[in-house]
Amino acid sequence: MTDLAHRETTGFAPDIFAWLEGPFGSPRPVAAQTMRMEEYIADGRYVVRAELPGVDPEKDIEVTVAKGILTVRAERREHMEVQHRSEFRYGTFIRHIALPVSADPNDIKATCHWGILEVSVGLRPADEHPAGRRIPVHSTGHGQPA
Repeated sequence: MTDLAHRETTGFAPDIFAWLEGPFGSPRPVAAQTMRMEEYIADGRYVVRAELPGVDPEKDIEVTVAKGILTVRAERREHMEVQHRSEFRYGTFIRHIALPVSADPNDIKATCHWGILEVSVGLRPADEHPAGRRIPVHSTGHGQPA
């Protein structure tokens, strides 16, 4: 069993979201737009990949981790010399991803190649992170609830 949650891709709702992100534009403001991402586990590492074409990785991408949350922030700037029609999205894009429990926050690498950001996080073996435990519930009295 992996730490990744299964996402249902069939049904009515995913089609609506795909349509809203299609070429007709989105009713969401620029600040609320997100980057497309995928995640998987390979070779003992948790991998997150994000589509960020047209973004300068050294100037306009920031990857941070705090309290088990990986944050990817990117900004695509618009350079407009003349009026034209554009379906590109500009502005700030940000995503917060909860890391698996076994993620090692000290073993994170990020690379960007041809507009695809790849963040790779090392996973600790199962015996190195605490397992869940059951918490006993104690009764404080035997009376009926009021």
